[in-house]
Order: sequence, then structure tokens, then C-alpha cells
Amino acid sequence: MKLPGQDAIARQADEHLVTHRVKLPRKLVEHPIRQVAKRLSLALVVLVATAFIVCADSDGYSDNSDGSVDLLDAFYYATVTLSTTGYGDITPVGDAARLTNIFLITPLRVLFLIILVGTTLEALTERTREEWRLNRWRSALRDHTVVVGFGTKGRSAIQTVCATGLRKEQVVVVDPSGKAIEAATAHGYAGVIGDATRSDVLNRAEVFRAKQVIIATQRDDTAVLVTLTARQLNRGAKIVVAVREEENAPLLKQSGADAVITSASAAGRLLGLSVLSPAAGMVMEDLISQGSGLDLVERPVIKAEVGRKPRETSDLVVSVLRGHRVLGYDDPAVGELELTDRLITIVRATPATHVAPDARPLPRD
Repeated sequence: MKLPGQDAIARQADEHLVTHRVKLPRKLVEHPIRQVAKRLSLALVVLVATAFIVCADSDGYSDNSDGSVDLLDAFYYATVTLSTTGYGDITPVGDAARLTNIFLITPLRVLFLIILVGTTLEALTERTREEWRLNRWRSALRDHTVVVGFGTKGRSAIQTVCATGLRKEQVVVVDPSGKAIEAATAHGYAGVIGDATRSDVLNRAEVFRAKQVIIATQRDDTAVLVTLTARQLNRGAKIVVAVREEENAPLLKQSGADAVITSASAAGRLLGLSVLSPAAGMVMEDLISQGSGLDLVERPVIKAEVGRKPRETSDLVVSVLRGHRVLGYDDPAVGELELTDRLITIVRATPATHVAPDARPLPRD
């Protein structure tokens, strides 16, 4: 099957001029221009304070040109002194003026230099500090979740997974839009700007070490290419893909997706259910909204439940996972629960049930 626009996407994937970079979430800081303005204002305050100190003891200073030191001379002296220029045309001659230079002017000179030099050094070391943060992030990133596409579907998927306990530091967003990545980093997620159909972009997201990949692109043909690339880079990751058209789901399964969600059909079914029964639609919306009301939770069978029927457990069991099969709670093939089974249950959302889906411990009573 050939999807619309597939040739164009393939040609784009072969280009090597696409720029991409990793952006890590930052703490809320002031705008750089505002920071520089504050430092310059502080430097000006130091300069004015020094000038008034000199002007207050003008009799203790000597000017080679006319012998007296006025306000203009005081500002001139403060400027050349704080900048360590020191022409020597105005000098402290009195004892009080010299003591003032020792205990006041010299510390102010040091403070003035720290302000100006500090601003310059910060600008020069920003790139080095960012590279150090990036290398430390890469070395610590393991078993994380890569989300391709930070649109409505991608954001909702991240919120649902994080509601179960996944830390924001374990989420990496990939999107070709710089604004989308800025929004992702503002929420605390790491971001990679670039085309996810390219293997080098996914490598920057460390997809080869990821535990799960969520693909929520705007186009189905893009989703197919991203799925193929992600599966090639990581054979063991769980890949979940959202598509618009149901006819493209089999192709994505063949491309390596573990689960395919047809967004248009799912939304349509929910709309139809809401028309037939608004209350049933509300219940379904509650079930798929993780972290509030009722939640669908996957958990292992405990020893006390082995040998029982699904209806004999303390939780409301919806399905039983046995091997690679998903069996309904009333399926005769289930019989009695086994220790290796996993249960899909409906539970009331509590802080105890907010666990990462990778860990999946038993919910506490």
C-alpha cells in the first residue's frame, strides 16, 4: 500500500540539511537583557556612590590642572579609578582621602569589576554549561518514553502516562516545530527539534535506549515512517501509534507498532455512545482520563487470587492477559486465574494507584 505523500516524506528523510538540536527544560529565569540591565544599573550605582564619596572629601584630593576637585572631577576620578585606568591627574593627598581609598574605593573597584567581568564570563560559559548539562542528561537517560509529536494527542498521552507516576525527566518530546518544543520544555520535558523520520533525530532522543515510544504525528504516512525508523533503532521498545484512518492500522502493525489507536474512529464511537447514552459516554470519558474518578489499571495476579475466578477477586476485573492473549472476564478459556496472568481492572483513582505502568505494583487498600 502506498500512502499519499510517502514519496515526498522519503525524499525529505534523505536530505541532510535539516537542523535539529536537543533542548532541556530550564528553571524559570529572567530574560538575558533584563539581567544585563540590572547589572549595568548596579555598576552605575557603584560609580555614583564612589563619585559622591570623593566629592564629600574633595579637600583631600589634588587636581594637577587647577588644584581643586569639583563634582565633575569626582565623577571623572570615580570612572578612571573603578576601571583601573588611573591617569594620576587626580590623586588623594590627605590621610582621610587615602584611608577612604583603602577601605571604600578599592572594594567598590573590585565590585565594579566583578559585575562587568561576571556578565562577560557568563555569556562565554553559557555554551559550555549547556553542553555539560546535555552530556549529563544523556548519560543518565535510561528506559525513558519518547513522544513524537507535541500536538493535542501527544500532550494528552504524556499527561495520561505521567498521571500514573512517570517522572517528567523520563519523557523526551520530538517535534519539528520549535514552538512546540519550547512548550514541551516549559512543561518540564526534554525536547528534540527535528524530523522524527530521520534516524539521527531519534538517536538524539536516545530512542535506542527507550522503553516505550508514543507516535502522535499529524499525518498517517509520517507515522508509518517514524514507526519503521523507531523499530529499526530499538527492537524491544513498546511502540504505540495514533492514526487518523483505520485502513492504515494494518500497515502500522506490519511496520512494527505494538498497538495502533485510530483517533477518528475512537472519537466517533465515543460520540455515538454519548448520543445513545450520555451517562455511558461520561463513564467512558472518566475511564480514559487517568488520575481522576475511575481508572483502568493493569496489575499482576497475587498468590491469594490464584485458582479463583475473575469475578471472585476484590477488584472489578474487565479482562485477563494470558501470554499474548487478551481474554474477557467471562471467557470460558480463562477458567481459573494463574500466577503468570495479568488483570485489567477498574479501580477508584487514589494516590496509591498512581504508579508508572512499567512498575505496575498492586494498588494498596
